[in-house]
Amino acid sequence: MAAKDRITRPRGPRPRRTWGQNFLVDPNLIRKIIATIQPGKEEVFLEIGPGHGELTIPLAQEAGAVTAVDIDPLLVASLKERIPDNVTVIQGDILKIDLDTVLPIGCRIYGSLPYNITSPILFRLLEQRSRWRDAHFIVQREVADRMAAAPGGKVYGRLSVMVQAFTAVRKCFDLPPEVFRPRPKVSSALIRLQPAQQHGSIEDEQLFAQVVRLAFGQRRKKLANALHQLSLGDILQSLDLSDLRAENVTVSNYIQIANRLSNAGNQVGHAH
Repeated sequence: MAAKDRITRPRGPRPRRTWGQNFLVDPNLIRKIIATIQPGKEEVFLEIGPGHGELTIPLAQEAGAVTAVDIDPLLVASLKERIPDNVTVIQGDILKIDLDTVLPIGCRIYGSLPYNITSPILFRLLEQRSRWRDAHFIVQREVADRMAAAPGGKVYGRLSVMVQAFTAVRKCFDLPPEVFRPRPKVSSALIRLQPAQQHGSIEDEQLFAQVVRLAFGQRRKKLANALHQLSLGDILQSLDLSDLRAENVTVSNYIQIANRLSNAGNQVGHAH
C-alpha cells in the first residue's frame, strides 16, 4: 500500500458519540466519492457534517464554493484554521438553520449524515428540493437500501415512498466500517438523490405525506383498514388496492390516492 493510500487518523478534535461522529479516513474512498460527485469549477456546494474536512478540502479544490455546516463548535474551530478561501464554515444544527442562507438556487449537496437523524434531515431537504440540483449522502447501508427499495418487501416503507416520490434515487456503492474512525458497527453507503417526479405530480404534498404515514403506521393491515380515518369513498376499489398492504402499493398508487382525495376536497393535518 502506498503511503498516500494508508488509512490515517483524523486531524483535529476527537469524535463525540453524542453527535454520532464517524470520520472517513480512507484516501481511496475519498477520491472515489469526489469522482462520483464530479464537482464543477463553477458549482456551489452545501456540505452537511464536514468533520475534519476529509471531503471539504478536496471538494473545494474542484468546486467553485463550499458552505459547510457542522453542529460541533470544536470541529468548526479546527476546520476554520485549515480551509481554503472558497469555503465558508458555519456552526449550527442543520435541522434548525435557515436553509435559505445555505441553499442558493441550483446548488449541490454532500453530507455524511449522523445515523440517528438521517430521516429528519432528508425530509427537511425534500421540502427544499426546488433549491438544489442533486445530493450525495453517506448513510447507513440499511437506510440506503430502504430509500432505493422497490415495493413488495419489508425494506420498502415510508422512507422509500417519500424519497422516491420527489427524487430519482441511485445507490452508488457501499463503504465498510473499517474506513471510518471510530469504526461504526454497521456498513454505510453513498446514495445520490436528484429532484424528479418520476411517479406522477402530487397535488397536495401534505395530504400525500399523511396518506403514506397512515398506511405504514399500520403496515400489517390492509390498506382500506389502515386508511379508515380518511374519507376514501370508492377510491381504493377503483384502483384495485383495497386488499393490498402498504408494502405492496407502488409510489404512483400512493400519489393517485392522495390526488383523488385532494380532488374530493379532503383536508388533513400536516405530517412529516
